[in-house]
Amino acid sequence: MSGDGREGGRRDDEVRGARRIPGPRGAVDDLDLETVERPVLPPPGGSAPDESVPEQGVPEEGAAAPEPDEPYEPEEREEPEEREEPEEPDRPEEPDEAVPVPESAHAVTADATASAPVLSHRVLKALLGAWALSACSAEETAAVEDHLTVCAPCADEALRLRDAVGLLHTDGSLDLDPALRTRVLDGCLGRRPARVPIPEWATAYDAETARLDALLRDIGDSDWHAPVRLQWFEDERAVTRRTTVAGVIGHLMAVDGLVSAALGLDDPLAGTGTAGTEASGGPEVPLSPTRRTETYWAATYPPATRAVREPWRALTHELIRTTSLAGPNVAERSVSYGEFALPLQDALLDRAFECWVHGTDIAEAVDYPYKPPSAAHLHRMIDLAARMLPAALAGRRGAGLAGPARELVAPGAPGRSVHLEVEGHGGGDWYIALDSPAAVGSPDRAVAQVALDGVEFCQLVAGHISPVEAAAGQEGDREAIRDVLFASASLSRL
Repeated sequence: MSGDGREGGRRDDEVRGARRIPGPRGAVDDLDLETVERPVLPPPGGSAPDESVPEQGVPEEGAAAPEPDEPYEPEEREEPEEREEPEEPDRPEEPDEAVPVPESAHAVTADATASAPVLSHRVLKALLGAWALSACSAEETAAVEDHLTVCAPCADEALRLRDAVGLLHTDGSLDLDPALRTRVLDGCLGRRPARVPIPEWATAYDAETARLDALLRDIGDSDWHAPVRLQWFEDERAVTRRTTVAGVIGHLMAVDGLVSAALGLDDPLAGTGTAGTEASGGPEVPLSPTRRTETYWAATYPPATRAVREPWRALTHELIRTTSLAGPNVAERSVSYGEFALPLQDALLDRAFECWVHGTDIAEAVDYPYKPPSAAHLHRMIDLAARMLPAALAGRRGAGLAGPARELVAPGAPGRSVHLEVEGHGGGDWYIALDSPAAVGSPDRAVAQVALDGVEFCQLVAGHISPVEAAAGQEGDREAIRDVLFASASLSRL
């Protein structure tokens, strides 16, 4: 083939319809860019160049083929009689992949870039993730959306990515379900029961200490010094005490020592030299919960920090392990609270109730979501309070704070009662004997009815709401209802 495009004496006009293959480019370093005449680009729309612009020289015979980035090449017009129809000037074919455009071309065609950029399929596919997240520029978004109308695989992928992005923007809470731990343990124990199961009456304490420990793990170091307001009901009025999150955990550990002593374990206050002092009447007499707490706070200097969490949690684990290994008879072992005593099974239920109440106090102080216990555990806590109400009524009557007994009956006989109807979460029906702690509550002897929500009743028992402010449905003997409500609040303590 000769350099003038002829082969065997024939011109290449016979194959004019074939695509032109550009010649090789010279190395950039071999070119003197100052001596190279810049090409004149056609105006937008592909029309012929303006005749006012000097026409570039047509390559003579033997000259190299024009460079591929010349956007326009004049057509050779010879022997028009041999052509059946006029031909348009040959234009370089658009490549499959996007070709970078020289900066000079961008400067000339700046007004023509308002439309979406011409991007390759590979680039557009890579932009689908950013498009689904609405992170593309306006030009890229237009190019991607135009491409999705003609490319089915990319359209399917874009739909899947948009669905995935929708899952990232959920309105649901990210906090774990409080019942998740119970469900996981039930599933595990259903497949392989524990060698030494936790007694049923100790499960509420196990669950509430675990929930409180999960809260403590989530808070930061500074939150341990956040102020917490403890509140209870005493001498017919509300009493408050300010402490910190660390102080609340120290209080729980000090009172847990009562259960620890009943099981023959070490008292957590023994290290401070305060447990079983002469002020308490001898080494065998435990301090009351309030005095134990005040003693612990006074002996803790500087104030407690998050370091108190580990000994408290170790003590709760030891109590659950010892209770589980002690056998069934340990449930009735007496736990002294100084002024009164409870069986071990009720004492652990009381400790579970206090863990929940003070866990709520801590959660409010650090702005942490904290839900009530499960319905089964809350029902047992309400039942314990209902069983303690007759003795509390008798104590208030002896102090002149409740109405006199009207009908004394033999122990175990049904007596005048108040129907306590607890609604909602963990609710049920209880009949509270009014005149004697040894009497039995009976629906046949009910003289009044009071209705409260389950959580609201527990807040009343904890001393967080006043008996007067309790939103209760009341019917029947007003004096009996008042005595029961105030006796419920009197169960609270520090």
